[in-house]
Amino acid sequence: MLTTSPPPLIVQAADEGRRLDAFLVKVFPKFSRARLQRWIAEGQVRVDGLPLSPAKRLRPGQSVQLTLPPPPPMGLLPELLPFELLFEDEDLLVVNKAAGMVVHPGAGNPRGTLANALLQHVQNGPHLSEAFRLGIVHRLDKETSGVLLVAKNEDAMVFLQRAFANRAVQKTYWALAWGCPPREGSFRTLYGRSPHNRLKFTSRVKRGREAVTHFRVLRQYDKLCQLELRLETGRTHQIRVHLSEAGFPLLGDKLYGGSQKNNARHMQRQALHAWKIAFEHPRTKRSMLFEAPLPEDMHTETKTWEQGETHGGQKKCF
Repeated sequence: MLTTSPPPLIVQAADEGRRLDAFLVKVFPKFSRARLQRWIAEGQVRVDGLPLSPAKRLRPGQSVQLTLPPPPPMGLLPELLPFELLFEDEDLLVVNKAAGMVVHPGAGNPRGTLANALLQHVQNGPHLSEAFRLGIVHRLDKETSGVLLVAKNEDAMVFLQRAFANRAVQKTYWALAWGCPPREGSFRTLYGRSPHNRLKFTSRVKRGREAVTHFRVLRQYDKLCQLELRLETGRTHQIRVHLSEAGFPLLGDKLYGGSQKNNARHMQRQALHAWKIAFEHPRTKRSMLFEAPLPEDMHTETKTWEQGETHGGQKKCF
């Protein structure tokens, strides 16, 4: 991989009429087409000294100069931290994130994140600093456990980002919630940040982005239910907000749980687990499906309710 800008390239007769971006992909196969197009748009590529569009057709004898942008500062450091790996190949990683682990460094969490652990895991690979700033293509809340998808190179990252944007990635969650919702249904709302609390989000907005959550009740107890939830969109706190504002807050949710926020018996977090993810592999185009087993705290909490330890047995709401 190039680390310094190459000398000017002279267009040969064989490349007459070739698009500028296609020419660069041919000459520099290690760089993705998306990255080269971005550099062209940013003026890092000049033809006979002039910036041109990616679609510009080339003529023999023209001089093409690529000036590599300076590398961004390296802010992510590798750390030896435990995490569960479900799958890995040359393009992606699938991880079972533990509850309590932050996905990426941020305010209040500069280190000890999943991104730090992943960088340590693959620190002998090429261009890791760039790959792992960009490669976490979706997030889970700190206290939400479960399956998480990570791209290992830019081509995979662009493919998966597009798949998420096109709602081609299926994400299924498992949860424990208070109350007795219908057997199945959907929430389809506008969504945005709460005007009253900047830490919270809400569906009770007049303008915002669309948020869609589908749910199905798996089992009903006296005052609690097991839910399977499928996200059509992936807004921050989406499941937590939709359930809470419908009157069925997650067990243990201290931000959206209202009066029920501290009523978990064995859990110190919201009872939400990213259970399954299904997607098309960025290179092979094969259908992929991965599941993250239920963590111990949610398993124990569920067993408590199944055995009737809390409210003396189950009661059907249907």
